[in-house]
Amino acid sequence: MSFAAFLALIAAFLTAAATIFVRQGLRTSDPYTGVWISMIVGVVGLWICVLVTGGVGEVSPRSLALFAAAGLIGTLGGRLTRFLAIEKVGAAVSAAVGSLTPLIASLLAILLLGERVTLPILAGTVVIAIGTVLLSTSGRRLGFRPWQIVLPLTSATCFGVVAVIRKVGLSDMGPVLGTTINLTAALIAFSALMLASGHRGIYACRGRPLVHFIFAGLTENTGVLLTIVALTSGAVSVVTPLTATTPIFVLMLSHFFLRGVEVLTTRVVAGTVLIVLGVYVITALAGW
Repeated sequence: MSFAAFLALIAAFLTAAATIFVRQGLRTSDPYTGVWISMIVGVVGLWICVLVTGGVGEVSPRSLALFAAAGLIGTLGGRLTRFLAIEKVGAAVSAAVGSLTPLIASLLAILLLGERVTLPILAGTVVIAIGTVLLSTSGRRLGFRPWQIVLPLTSATCFGVVAVIRKVGLSDMGPVLGTTINLTAALIAFSALMLASGHRGIYACRGRPLVHFIFAGLTENTGVLLTIVALTSGAVSVVTPLTATTPIFVLMLSHFFLRGVEVLTTRVVAGTVLIVLGVYVITALAGW
């Protein structure tokens, strides 16, 4: 397994951990507060990383614009709809439907970047998507409304688009600075939106919800950074499907930390097995 693939899988685990933290925080708080705290934690941590690793240095206007756009589309749009999805449809279903991201990213990579997607990569991605469908249909037992599945689908679309944008932006900018600009742009836009709407939940968030959202921010943003680092040496059509193994880790962690909140069904197990199979097809048969 390549280093890029390893980083992608670690990013998937961290995203799963963030999902669990978010689910716990949302039991007594709201998704808007969670997103806000998550972004603040990420921006502070990443700017510290930038300063420690030598400062900003030269900034390419093109990459600056690309990573800022990625922040608005992915970190703001994608993360907000993901938090809303976790609240409405649950952690497991949200993570599962989010696995459609590689299909979107791979298609865009083929069309816009000219990447060559081999048959094993395509087959593995399709198997992952089938597993996702099984997982999502198990959400009926959680009692969410059918239209609410649009939330994780929107999140998956946003993250699929930004995977390609970030890949292009990395040609002129390092992953740490790129991730920092990505998240900073999102925080500025989201803060302006929340302040204009009069939302003050961030000032009242205390105790366990605050702790959960802080840890969600640490794990989520570290996962984003590792994903971008993986993209520096790995193809979008390979890295993105591997980061989509998040549902496997979500189910594992849910068993220990979300008992009584998340329901495990036969379809959940079947969907997870298919996702694992998809990962095997991508990694073992793609010549790695």
